Amino acid sequence: MTKPLLADVVRSATGCTVAQSKDAVDGIIELIGKALKKEGTFGVIGFGTFNVSKRAARAGRNPLTGEKIKIKASKSVRFKASKTLKERL
Repeated sequence: MTKPLLADVVRSATGCTVAQSKDAVDGIIELIGKALKKEGTFGVIGFGTFNVSKRAARAGRNPLTGEKIKIKASKSVRFKASKTLKERL
């Protein structure tokens, strides 16, 4: 599902304007990003939980040349589906 399609679903469900539904979807995405940055987690009951995952720096190899490279530490977002969502699938 794309962001515009999600905004269209919100518009259909709420009866708001196209601009309002787009703003609502943008606001939710912004809220999730801010919560992950500040608290490291964001959960929606019945849907799932987003968590920030930290990866340590490590040594790796360039698959083309085989030379050793250093891979920097990084952060990524992981999602764990709730039991309710898993049952719906």
